Amino acid sequence: MNKHILVADDDLHIREVISFALEKAGMQVTLAEDGRQAIDYFALHSIDLLVLDINMPELDGLEVCREIRKTSDTPILFLSSRDDEIDRILGLEIGGDDYVTKPFSPRELVARINVILKRVVAKPAAVMNQLQHGKLAIHLEQHAATWNGLVISLTATEFAMLQLFVRSPQRVFSRDSIMTGAYNNIYISDRTIDSHIRHIRQKFADAGCDALIETVHGVGYKLALCQ
Repeated sequence: MNKHILVADDDLHIREVISFALEKAGMQVTLAEDGRQAIDYFALHSIDLLVLDINMPELDGLEVCREIRKTSDTPILFLSSRDDEIDRILGLEIGGDDYVTKPFSPRELVARINVILKRVVAKPAAVMNQLQHGKLAIHLEQHAATWNGLVISLTATEFAMLQLFVRSPQRVFSRDSIMTGAYNNIYISDRTIDSHIRHIRQKFADAGCDALIETVHGVGYKLALCQ
């Protein structure tokens, strides 16, 4: 079944360029010209992923993301014309999965979307459908994580990263190895990876686990056994 992508951008030309690239890749596309329209369309359609421009009238992309995250973990990719790193990191911290800076290559955008979608639908070939690390459980078929029985709401990217750690709990992952394992070699900045790690830590800290992922200074990150 074709994946249904909701694209929200107030620039008609950009909407048309993205729509053409996604449809050429075999995806169904719904277009919105502002944030309010994006939320309305999201409520009406079954959407597999949202592409949100950060700067939009009515509601900007970050506000749309906050609203969507109240009820859904549907993957979100941000578009930004700013060089302001704060906007990008903030977008990821409120529940975004990735971002692309304008001007961008339509081919790169499609590649990043495909990577995110694969994280959501991929089913591991292993016979086990659950990975366990102390009180942490990764439920592969349900694409969910729990801590001491409490469900932790994760984005597709956060789930992919956490699964990477749990599969090799003794390994110290460099940012490059996280990029390879969770992003399929699509380049993302170190600050984006750090932002995702910080967000995962905060979600588990809120559930009572204060040290799920350790920083190994000068190397990267590793999973801790939080009791």
